[in-house]
Amino acid sequence: MSLLKLVFDFYIKASIHVAFSVYAFLRITEIYFNLPNNKPLNYFIFFGTITGYNFVKYAGVAKLHHRSLTNDLKAIQIFSFLCFLALCYFAFQIKLNTLFFTIPFTLLTVLYAVPFLGGFEKNLRQISYLKILVVAFVWAGFTVLIPLLDSGKEISFKITMLTLQRFLVVIILILPFDIRDVKYDVISLQTIPRKIGIKKTKKLGLILLVFALLLEYLISSSSLLKTPFMLFFFLTIILLMRTKSEQSKYYCSFWVEALPIIWWLLLLGFHNF
Repeated sequence: MSLLKLVFDFYIKASIHVAFSVYAFLRITEIYFNLPNNKPLNYFIFFGTITGYNFVKYAGVAKLHHRSLTNDLKAIQIFSFLCFLALCYFAFQIKLNTLFFTIPFTLLTVLYAVPFLGGFEKNLRQISYLKILVVAFVWAGFTVLIPLLDSGKEISFKITMLTLQRFLVVIILILPFDIRDVKYDVISLQTIPRKIGIKKTKKLGLILLVFALLLEYLISSSSLLKTPFMLFFFLTIILLMRTKSEQSKYYCSFWVEALPIIWWLLLLGFHNF
């Protein structure tokens, strides 16, 4: 295995790519509301994403195989710990009120992985349909509400519409992952594709995308914002419609996850043109 592939696989497995997607959403919010780049808060959320996602993904695995952890998992654990230290460092550079605002979203992330229901045997991830809603709510909270509340903005119609749009967009981006995992999920985990089928899941994603597009016209009248979103809209349709239960290793984990990054880069391109 080449060094480049090892590095790329670590980039995906260690949740660095998903953290860049979250970071891209943060920068998109700043562009929509003409906010300066809030580096301490953005880095706090970036490193928090890596820490949180790796905790959710690998906490159970590490517990089961703590005596015989693979080199990959050990490396991810060490990397996650370093990211946690970075998270703590940037936490001291942001407002105390902002930290308090993050508590409910952080708590949901913890409860997503830690069993606390049904005699401490089930977590939020194992409750039908709730999984996708919790993830979308947490992403919308951290990438829209937190940066705007930190900047002193009061909840307005535009903020509400952007939060709702971000919530819908994240749900849409999760659907290809649920389609990919439909053959691996246990029967008791009633994800949307398992419940209504893959074709209807794609139709649902398309309907939600149209709603997100309509919200875009309520959020802004600027073509510098709407045009990049339209390009993001069509790219998302293509990837959603091409999603299959049998797919390449990086289809979702890289390409679908990269869509927010592409949207952000398109916004930067149009604003710097």
